[in-house]
Amino acid sequence: MSDTFEIWRDRFERLRSNKAFELTVITIIVVSALLIGAKTYEEEVSPFQEWILWLDVAVTVFFLVEILIRMAAERRLRDFFRKGWNIFDFLIVTASLIPMDDSEMVLLARLLRIFRVLRLVSMIPELRLLIAALFKSIPRMGYVALLMFIIFYIYGAIGSFLFASVDEKLWGNISLAMLTLFQVATFESWATAVLYPTMEHYPYAWIYFLTFIFLNAFIFLNMMIGIVLDVMQKESLAIELESGEGEAAELHGLRDDVRELRDQLSRMERMLERRS
Repeated sequence: MSDTFEIWRDRFERLRSNKAFELTVITIIVVSALLIGAKTYEEEVSPFQEWILWLDVAVTVFFLVEILIRMAAERRLRDFFRKGWNIFDFLIVTASLIPMDDSEMVLLARLLRIFRVLRLVSMIPELRLLIAALFKSIPRMGYVALLMFIIFYIYGAIGSFLFASVDEKLWGNISLAMLTLFQVATFESWATAVLYPTMEHYPYAWIYFLTFIFLNAFIFLNMMIGIVLDVMQKESLAIELESGEGEAAELHGLRDDVRELRDQLSRMERMLERRS
């Protein structure tokens, strides 16, 4: 019985790591996304409503079989749930089992099926790298965001004091001033709607706006990008070390070889010392 289980487990493991199987899963995820989009065109797709329903059932069954294969490929079931992406896929597939024919649950079922598109992230390593880098960057980016808020607050207070007489809707209080500065930071019609009317009353107001843009659009934005790139580089090195491929893995291997050589030399020196 144990040998039979091992044989089937090895087969499932080979199937799970097969590139064709992975491409098939990715294709089905894309098909699922297209089905979700097609359901938003109710009048156009009404003649094909039954076909779409059957396709949705087929996609759900495929995802269920696929997740069961991945679970069966593990030596122990708990090993499957040790990876966060596996837990994410399991929750998405389980949520997709909610039936669509119940009028009270149809909205919830449709909303949960939308998240099946996110399974592309768990299937494509490059997307996993981006998401992991994004989440690990958030704590460090939070300090930059806090500093940006302080600058927004200072400039908003200054703007409300100086330019309130120009336009109450834009500079009437610090909240409106900060919203105006947010529009300036996004470069959305800020020159014609904010800068030029203000300069008609305060010709040197351009200094205020340019220094604000310089701080936010150039310094803080580049700091955000630098944090994300730094985390992405570290994540990429970690993946290379885990997979044993790439320059990082080669350097790690060379370091291990050097350590082994040092240990061997140390043992040889101790042996020579004992003999002498």
